[in-house]
Amino acid sequence: MKKKMLRVLLAATMSMTLLAGCGGGNSGDSSTDSTTEAADAADTDEGSAAKTLKVWVPPLDDDTVNNWGGLMSEWEEENDCKVDITVVPWDKYEETYTTALNSGEGPDVGYMYNEMFPTYIDAGAVADMADYVTDEDRDEYKYLENGFMMDGQYGWPLVTGVPFVLYYNENILADLGESAPETWEDFERICKAATKDTDGDGEIDQYGYACGMSTSDVGAMQILNAYYYSALWQNGGQIYADDLKKVAFADEAGTEAVTWIKDMVQYMNPDFMSLSWSDAFATVFGEGKAAFGVYRSSQTDGTVFAETYPDVKWDFITSLKNKEFGTFGATDCLTLMSAAEDPDLAMDLIKYVTGAGFMEQYHAKCPGAALTVSEPYVGDEKMEKIYTDDLDKWHGLQVGPCGVDILTQLSADFQGIMSDELSVEEGLKEAEDYANNLLDEYWADKE
Repeated sequence: MKKKMLRVLLAATMSMTLLAGCGGGNSGDSSTDSTTEAADAADTDEGSAAKTLKVWVPPLDDDTVNNWGGLMSEWEEENDCKVDITVVPWDKYEETYTTALNSGEGPDVGYMYNEMFPTYIDAGAVADMADYVTDEDRDEYKYLENGFMMDGQYGWPLVTGVPFVLYYNENILADLGESAPETWEDFERICKAATKDTDGDGEIDQYGYACGMSTSDVGAMQILNAYYYSALWQNGGQIYADDLKKVAFADEAGTEAVTWIKDMVQYMNPDFMSLSWSDAFATVFGEGKAAFGVYRSSQTDGTVFAETYPDVKWDFITSLKNKEFGTFGATDCLTLMSAAEDPDLAMDLIKYVTGAGFMEQYHAKCPGAALTVSEPYVGDEKMEKIYTDDLDKWHGLQVGPCGVDILTQLSADFQGIMSDELSVEEGLKEAEDYANNLLDEYWADKE
């Protein structure tokens, strides 16, 4: 099994990796153009700094090296340490980490999304930061608990606050005598009424729900992020059982959630299986052809949509509610790698770059959610409620073993259900059996 092999490889080389922390040389084959720029910039000052910390991140913006690096000088001077930033491309991200850690060349500070964590936690490649968390941190960092997983503080949230939310066309709802939906019942009623022929030619040309469930251009997980998790969580379901030894997504709550999504097909644009979620939003909702559309929110949607969709009068709700509220918002984290030669220094850097002083300057250039209570909100007033009143209506994934494999299979079976290749029961059973077989093998290795 792929996961098992990776755990073995990582565990077998952890003693080597411990030698590769602060000042451990360049990043080898994982270098990109951005990485080279970072290395060149670092060469200028590296001789005067007593130490070097290696930090690996994905492309966080159009120019991460300069946008981050330019804000590091005060910390570097205070700590007599050069921060060497490596930008790892998304298409080789996990592969680069695996290869580097197996050869003892990993970073001091890493960046991981939730699906990555289980394998690296299991191999001992990332450190538990619980001992570094103070009472002040708990009060200051708004999303800190999202980095607590598998019984440890293995992540320190860095990129969050862009949940998928439900946008609605105010004019369509007004014509129907409706206001913003609150529940599944409201949503379904409005979708039904909105799906109709508006020009009298006998063909439906307005839809209740703009959807796109193709993953060919956006990756398998995206339809789960955009559509599946919200329904599952709003119905009280979850991916794993609490003990992480079995999956729970095929239980009664999970089956009801997928059945509900499937029933909504009659109100969707007919080409929903050939469009990505973002294409459906742009070409169906954005052109005024649907009452509702799902999109990954941004603090600047008010400004951007005014230019992109000038003829659509819109608003949004963060989450519908059936039994509970819930929608997906990524919580990608910085990690303290077990290989760090000076973990105290690496941890100090993690707190510095996620703190209000650094992030307020960074978000002025590259808008993002405030990570701390001290950092002011930056963005359109219309979107602010996501980070205030609705903060408890969105969250990241439940982290568990074999996550990437389990969710990739679940995505494929969810597509099969939505395209009528599988019934709801068949699709969920196939995904459940696959997942539980992986988990049985995973936990058998622990005995």
